[in-house]
Amino acid sequence: MKAIAFDHHGGVEVLKYLEVPAPRMGEDEALIEVEACGINHLDLWTRQGLPGVQVPMPHILGCEVVGKVAKVGAKVTHVKKGDRVLAAPGISCGSCPACQGGRDSLCREFKIMGLQRDGGYAEMVSAPGKNLIPVSSKLKPEEWAAVPLVFVTAWHMLVTRAGLKAGESVLIHAGGSGVGSAAIQVARLSGATVFATVGSDEKLKKAKALGAHWVINYNRRDFPEEVQRLTEGRGVDVVFEHIGPATWRGSMKCLARGGRLVTCGATTGPLVELDLRFFFTRELSVMGCYMGGRRELDQVLGLAAEGRLKPVVDTVFPLKEAARAQAVMQSRNFFGKLVLKV
Repeated sequence: MKAIAFDHHGGVEVLKYLEVPAPRMGEDEALIEVEACGINHLDLWTRQGLPGVQVPMPHILGCEVVGKVAKVGAKVTHVKKGDRVLAAPGISCGSCPACQGGRDSLCREFKIMGLQRDGGYAEMVSAPGKNLIPVSSKLKPEEWAAVPLVFVTAWHMLVTRAGLKAGESVLIHAGGSGVGSAAIQVARLSGATVFATVGSDEKLKKAKALGAHWVINYNRRDFPEEVQRLTEGRGVDVVFEHIGPATWRGSMKCLARGGRLVTCGATTGPLVELDLRFFFTRELSVMGCYMGGRRELDQVLGLAAEGRLKPVVDTVFPLKEAARAQAVMQSRNFFGKLVLKV
């Protein structure tokens, strides 16, 4: 089969369009003919190399996989050949206390498609049968592929971890990113007042159209000053953070007393500074978030099928142009999701 693979860490140049062996399939797995695969910052980090994470080499990226079932193992009974399915990105044991409590990413066996095992930058991929979720024709394959990771992460951060409630306020960074565009929608669905940051006036208009009440172009205005001005010095109840050191200090300044900051990423680096005096005297909370659980994924997929959450697809690239797609992601010159079509 054809696939995009790399055999050592590095820049986009390590991604090669190759002929590779078709994936093997266990009796509790299925073989999927990939139709579309979402692109995420996780793909970039994996390609560059994550400290302490070993990936099989040569490696195939891609955690948001949608396609048709080509073959099922003997123990897979809920899907059949020809069904269109979405493969849940997170793979966990399903039986430990963390999984039973809906905190799948805390499972000791937790893995992610495209990270610890080969993913969907390929014509075919194998996936555990329990991870396969049948999807309807209400959305195109490339639209379904733009849903799982970003929406389950946004839901886990805002609803599960931060406990965002109607009437509260939230600042969402990089509202034009995949996870940012998902977070705007989840926050609006929760009944919150939504502030968002973007990097251009064009993205400003799109973020407003998506549902943000106030949008700040951080290249034109100081976002902490704008948030304080718009909230009359109060600040926001929740900050949705996934950028890292470039925005961290400003994010903390935006929090109201008793506010919560939730973070899932380190796009601009892994290390930040925290003034403990400011932190404890204002009784702030900082929460780490790593994807989300299967129950949350089922919720967001249901809302997407109902049209209450909408995938935002900026550009669809052919599989062989995965390196160019990742370069676009690095440039930040897009709004929503980038997707590969196979």
